[in-house]
Amino acid sequence: MGKTAFLFPGQGAQFVGMGRALYESLPAAKDLFDRADQILGYSLTELCFDGPIEKLSSTVVSQPALFVTSLAALEQLRATQPDWVSQCSAAAGLSLGEYTALVFAGVMDFEEGLLVVQRRGMAMQEASDATPSGMVSMLGPDLSVVEDLCDQVRGDDTLLVANLLCPGNTVVSGSKAACERAAEKASAENIARAVPLAVAGAFHTPIMKPADERLAEVLAGVALKTPRIPVVSNVDAAVHSDPEEIRSLLIRQVLSPVLWEKSMRYLLSEGYDAFVEVGPGRVLRGLMKRIDRKVNCQGVEV
Repeated sequence: MGKTAFLFPGQGAQFVGMGRALYESLPAAKDLFDRADQILGYSLTELCFDGPIEKLSSTVVSQPALFVTSLAALEQLRATQPDWVSQCSAAAGLSLGEYTALVFAGVMDFEEGLLVVQRRGMAMQEASDATPSGMVSMLGPDLSVVEDLCDQVRGDDTLLVANLLCPGNTVVSGSKAACERAAEKASAENIARAVPLAVAGAFHTPIMKPADERLAEVLAGVALKTPRIPVVSNVDAAVHSDPEEIRSLLIRQVLSPVLWEKSMRYLLSEGYDAFVEVGPGRVLRGLMKRIDRKVNCQGVEV
């Protein structure tokens, strides 16, 4: 019999209207949104359902919004596909999604996770506001080509590989000027389709300092538990059972590249052959098809 893993999306998957159908049809999902509004002190529900997209996509809002909507999607699975949930024996999440995965695995409860995610979003937004920066997806070339491109155009600015998503999809992250130079050179030399991402700043690079220190302060007040199932870390594409190791990796994740392709290949090597994307969008299913076209990867409508 095969093995099932759940995958939780990160920033960029948000859209206006997400979660509304779950809220209106599923009491457990409604409860999550209602509790989130109380915990956060503003109507996350209204922003998810009605936007505007500019506010929903801000780092400080999109992180808790995706966290809550993904957990609402998980409640939909519990109600409609309970066997999927009971048979799931591993999880992973892309950047912000790693927190959703850890809540699913019992490392934090919903309230603790939401408060940490809220503070993480605030700290990353502050770091982004301090330094004009961004991210660009390079579609097409191998990693070595992208690294060479960064070396050629970096100059005195920051420009680093931030997300290794799948073959032919690498995201670079850095100062605004360096990102613009990278996009221009890639397009001019026809080595990639360069797509600037709608994010606030250079996530997963040192530009996010001191967001990691702010996150460390928040996580210090949370008693993390041993995960009940393996959760693959973005930082090293490995699983960890020690709560203190998990805490350290979550802090490092803010500045470190996301090793998503390596994480998926780890799960495939461990015999996982069924994957479920739990949350908004279809990004993770698309990435998995680029990693292994034959693998079974499904999703939940939100």
